[in-house]
Amino acid sequence: MNAPDLTPRPYRAIQALPDQLISQIAAGEVIERPSAVVKELLENALDAGATQITVRLEQGGVKRIAITDNGRGIPPEQMPLALARHATSKIASLTDLENVGTLGFRGEALASIASVAQLTLTTRTADAAHAWEISGSQEGTVAPASGAPGTTIDVQDLYFNTPARRKFLKSEQTEYGHCAEVVRRIALARPDVSFSLSHNGKTVDHWNIGEFAKRSAHILGDEFAAARLPLDESAGPLRLYGFVGLPTASKARADAQYFYVNGRFVRDKLLVHAVRAAYQDVLHGDRYPSYALSLDLDPALVDVNVHPSKIEVRFRDSRSVHQFVFHAVSRALATTSATSFGAAPAPQAAGPMPWMRDQQQTAFGAPLRPNFQAGGSGSFGVAQDTAAYGALFRPGTQSSLDMNAQTGAGTPPAALLQANAANLPASGTQTLPDDDFPLGFALAQLHGIYVLAQNSKGLVVVDMHAAHERILYEQLKNALDDNSMYVQPLLIPVTFYADAIEVGTAEEHQETLSALGFDIAAMSPTTLAVRAIPALLQNADAQTLARDVLRDVREYGGSRVLLERRNELLGTLACHTAVRANRSLTIPEMNALLRQMEATERADQCNHGRPTWSLLALSDMDKLFLRGQ
Repeated sequence: MNAPDLTPRPYRAIQALPDQLISQIAAGEVIERPSAVVKELLENALDAGATQITVRLEQGGVKRIAITDNGRGIPPEQMPLALARHATSKIASLTDLENVGTLGFRGEALASIASVAQLTLTTRTADAAHAWEISGSQEGTVAPASGAPGTTIDVQDLYFNTPARRKFLKSEQTEYGHCAEVVRRIALARPDVSFSLSHNGKTVDHWNIGEFAKRSAHILGDEFAAARLPLDESAGPLRLYGFVGLPTASKARADAQYFYVNGRFVRDKLLVHAVRAAYQDVLHGDRYPSYALSLDLDPALVDVNVHPSKIEVRFRDSRSVHQFVFHAVSRALATTSATSFGAAPAPQAAGPMPWMRDQQQTAFGAPLRPNFQAGGSGSFGVAQDTAAYGALFRPGTQSSLDMNAQTGAGTPPAALLQANAANLPASGTQTLPDDDFPLGFALAQLHGIYVLAQNSKGLVVVDMHAAHERILYEQLKNALDDNSMYVQPLLIPVTFYADAIEVGTAEEHQETLSALGFDIAAMSPTTLAVRAIPALLQNADAQTLARDVLRDVREYGGSRVLLERRNELLGTLACHTAVRANRSLTIPEMNALLRQMEATERADQCNHGRPTWSLLALSDMDKLFLRGQ
């Protein structure tokens, strides 16, 4: 490889750049490929009030991009100005810029596109007798033309006058894929607008005006539509709505994640982090969640003018936004108990129970309490007050494993279990109301690992260790959340070298750090001292923990490090306490496990994101044995 030429260049006088070169430089920031042209023109069409948009592409958009809408159109006297740089009808003052309610606002798109391609603008207002047309730049001539009310922008031969830039484009199919993805993103955000997409003369996609649920199913696919949870929450000026996919709808790539802020598609690291954190203990390995979410808030609370392509935003109160999104998605995912075939019964609901509930309580022993805890023997159905777990993590207390070992909690009398088993009716004669018991009733145990049960849909197979692990894990989390954050002061403060950003973060976010259980003080311009940490994490490396928390607080306004460390510890406790493989369970114990799964949040996955149960439907078994064929 040749070494770079470091010879000083001859001095040149400072001079103003020509307008054409200025536009081409701006185009390099905004129009990096054909998909950027599609994005800018679609946003202009939506800002113009269009309800019907047609996108026509040739050769991946390199040869031609033509977008037609039925919006308001542009009066002929304003058409040259529409092609001028920094000319727009969307803002007129700093106040307008700080309260942007449109997708576009810079007034650079058409001028930038016209500087690197052949552009023709044809438009007609509703009250005009005919359409008008202008080609090239703002110096072009406005001439009469034919056309329906609305606007058509025809862009041909992209980068014809900057061939070096054209060499960086990928294959036709790759560029088309990027253009199609932009159309999908915008179409998903606006189900109230119909979109049509064609490539090389062939219609590829068409979306009629409809509901968001139908539009998201069309764009994200049937798999997402069959495994999604609705979400609609508000808090003060914030509203988050849309759909989050169940963990079973996760993907190997992050290509099914659509997040919108005031209707604008964004890839904001704060929002992505908040959603990812909500999924952190229900996803397996490196899987990515699928979702289509919209966040609406006062435009004054978000800055959309932080990136040339407007794909990033900055929130005035990033911590509040992060916490709101995280908790909203967490609550939606918390409904994913093992109830795919009906709503789970409320644990110990007051009032009369259906006759099938009465039969279950009689056959399977004493009424089940939602806070049951299995002991060292791996038995189910015995109640234990999980609020005691909150005390287990206070300084100077024993671990839950030690407590269980000493109390022997969770060991029911063998005679009672035998009596319960003897009272069971024949499984084949039981009526299975889906609304009450979606996981059905236990039949047997397979190899000491799986519980086999039947419901009205078919055969339910449960991984008993994974299922019990999730139940205990959720109980531990709930018990700990009911208690305040206990702080462990350090006898000897841990000091470490810190850069100016870390010191500034510690000083600026003292209140946030204190709420997280930390006391971090600046000892000098280059030294921080950790004087207290959360008691639950008292055995962690204080310096590493403090650095991680400071980084999260700086970037996201809060810290998920603590939640992840805490949940990792609780997951270990739950794993060690859960019933082990090869443990023989009685029928009442198996049914107690099924009932607890139905009443436990996130019971479809264990703490590591693996499924806890699966259904083999009767129709699948009929196919397996060729019944009815």
